[in-house]
Amino acid sequence: MGVATKYESDYYGWTLEQLELLRSGKLAEIDVENLIEELESMGASERRELLNRLALLMGHLLKWQYQPEYRGSSWARTIREQRRMIPVHIKQNPSLKGRMDEFMLDGYELGRGLASDETGLPENTFPESCPWTFEQAMNPDLWPE
Repeated sequence: MGVATKYESDYYGWTLEQLELLRSGKLAEIDVENLIEELESMGASERRELLNRLALLMGHLLKWQYQPEYRGSSWARTIREQRRMIPVHIKQNPSLKGRMDEFMLDGYELGRGLASDETGLPENTFPESCPWTFEQAMNPDLWPE
């Protein structure tokens, strides 16, 4: 079975083969094309994880601020969970921190859409640009009124 074929039919087995080839220094036998694709995919996955967590945080902070009558433990848990997990994710992937401004812009835009969808309020109810810095949004004492 060829390497590319194994990549398509037995991904786990392909990864083990690639690891063994790397460890044994058999670089000419590595499936370079698919390995590059997988590494790019891994990086994209880490970016998506941070973006999703920021979007959840922003969306729930907006819901907290704009629908105080519906505040509850579920929203508070989601906010606290994202505030706990975002720093862990950044610690595990420190190069993401250099793009935090971009992630905040995108995360807020996604969170704004989430807040609109979940509250039924028009998206233009919420500020067009993020009202919080990253540090403010992460502050456990910030509960917008």
